Amino acid sequence: MKFIVKFFPEITIKSRPVRKQFVKQLHTNVKRLLQPLDPEVHVAREWDKMVVATRSTDPETLASFVEVLRNTPGIAYFMDVAEYPLVSIDDIYQKTLALWAERLAGKRFSVRCKRTGTHDFQSLDVERYVGGGLNQHTDAAGVDLANPEVVVRIEVRDETVFVVNQRYPGLGGFPLGSLDPVLSLISGGFDSPVASYLMMKRGLRTHFCFFNLGGRDHEIGVKEVALYLWMKYGASHRVKFVTVPFEDVVGEILKNVDNSQMGVVLKRMMLRAAEKVADELNVQALVTGEAIAQVSSQTLTNLSVIDAVTDKLVLRPLIAADKGDIIRTAAEIGTEEFAANMPEYCGVISVKPTTKARPERVAEQEAKFDFAVLEAALAKARYTTIDELANEELERIEVEVLPVPLPDAIVLDVRHPDEAERSPLKLAGVTVQNLPFYELHSKSSELSSDITYLLYCDKGVMSRLHAAHLVEQGFANIKVYRPA
Repeated sequence: MKFIVKFFPEITIKSRPVRKQFVKQLHTNVKRLLQPLDPEVHVAREWDKMVVATRSTDPETLASFVEVLRNTPGIAYFMDVAEYPLVSIDDIYQKTLALWAERLAGKRFSVRCKRTGTHDFQSLDVERYVGGGLNQHTDAAGVDLANPEVVVRIEVRDETVFVVNQRYPGLGGFPLGSLDPVLSLISGGFDSPVASYLMMKRGLRTHFCFFNLGGRDHEIGVKEVALYLWMKYGASHRVKFVTVPFEDVVGEILKNVDNSQMGVVLKRMMLRAAEKVADELNVQALVTGEAIAQVSSQTLTNLSVIDAVTDKLVLRPLIAADKGDIIRTAAEIGTEEFAANMPEYCGVISVKPTTKARPERVAEQEAKFDFAVLEAALAKARYTTIDELANEELERIEVEVLPVPLPDAIVLDVRHPDEAERSPLKLAGVTVQNLPFYELHSKSSELSSDITYLLYCDKGVMSRLHAAHLVEQGFANIKVYRPA
């Protein structure tokens, strides 16, 4: 099977050297992502497109190809095509008829042809001949050039004909890694994952920084959503997940800072710490999910006072977004469920928070703060390559990993519902139940102590992460199912 991949339009208007650089990066990314699915996949880059070819006919593998291409930044759209040698216009019609006849029944359609090369016919000739034939010899409702229900697409390139079987929308944006990296301050709610996604879509390799305010379950939840974002939209590049223990910082603020100033001071402490983390990672910009006036600390005045503590550029891609729009985007990219199931931990709640922080007043309050506490938190920060998060948990908690399921055990498929639906787990003689990982926390009390549960996911990351967490909580009947 072949896929023709079209570049995001903003790539095509770049200067020739920049365009070549972006296309080369996209080619590298696509090949890196598809090779685990088919080691022999062939990815060829051309000036205006890429051609992906695979010999695999396995439906699950091909569905995974589509999923990867749909979620790879830099792709405007791509097409699953049937390839034929150019014989004649009538032969193009016959090939198109065989592929499209049944799908045109009851539909108004048009034919669109793109042609490159020297031929004794024009694109319009192909459109008229093929369109007329399909109109006469199928059960189509007729031709509609203005507002067709179905568009039949054909490309003629020199001596080759491509009849498009299906066209898929891409993610758009720039190829990941083509621009400078950033550090996203992620908290796991609706906002920061969407902000992180927008950075990744735009081509910026995005590291994650989490400030743990004291909740172990919250940390697990944030790791989940960061892993999900990375695996779906950014797996072509390895990034870091950094955890900074902020419990003592919160304690110091609660003890010494005036109630009305606590929110602004906490944000300033986070930016100070994030700047140090960014320096460690050689990153020049920070990303937050803040939107103007969404909460008290996010007024223009407060944001200005908060940003004054760092020389780093602070990017806020959601600054003018409505909450409803953010939630809709979260639903579209698959992070809404994480936010809805995220364990909450509120470390600093001001009774009457200031909305017009004054630099001199904040400085006065911070003079009471022991900055040795902040330095100690940074000294304890954990830097983990994101795909090693599960291994980090296993080092702390011993969890048994089995290549073959136990006879009387129940296998819990903890994958995202989209993945489980696309490739259902079927095991002969073994009970399989679907329980998405983002619901494990809230539903763990429903697990029977008399049954052994084996957690499963495609790459073994989420399953091991959650198994370690459940074992730490006291579940002695949890293992991991990881097929050899």
